[in-house]
Amino acid sequence: MGFPLPGVEVEIVDEQGQVITQAGIAGEIRVQGANVFTEYWQKPEATAEVIRNKWFYTGDIAERDAEGYFRILGRNNVDIIKTGGYKVSALEIEEVLCQLPQVRACAVIGLTDADWGEKVAAVLVWEGEMPDSQALREWAKTQLAPYKVPQLWKISTDDLPRNAMGKVQKPALRAWFEIKE
Repeated sequence: MGFPLPGVEVEIVDEQGQVITQAGIAGEIRVQGANVFTEYWQKPEATAEVIRNKWFYTGDIAERDAEGYFRILGRNNVDIIKTGGYKVSALEIEEVLCQLPQVRACAVIGLTDADWGEKVAAVLVWEGEMPDSQALREWAKTQLAPYKVPQLWKISTDDLPRNAMGKVQKPALRAWFEIKE
């Protein structure tokens, strides 16, 4: 959480590019200032995707609180789940789930759903006696808003798939769920 650096303008915009001024509403961060790059070298198409009217669209989703502090919720592509009209931060849900002492690691993803847009799904690497997913769901309801509570759970003793840098490969987790189209 924090404020922009001096000389940097920061706005949060919705999917239509309209500035969001209301506290607590999530949208994409766009920045402008003398220290913001103006183009990708010899990549005009890539530049056109992220620079519009001198604003750099970061791909980060954030919200601003009533005091004006910005809080980054995650990346637009994998860390933000669009469910039932809400933009949900997978990172926020992971932070809550990791409070359970038996959770060695966890990842939250969105799975395509005809009714919800995406369903919130959680994969927990568990240590100890395996839990009941309904009991986990009930606990999560005491910690999260109802629309943020995972609808699907996978509990495993296997580690999460990671890349060479140790980052969880969230797209690979889709295979952990049987998706019925």
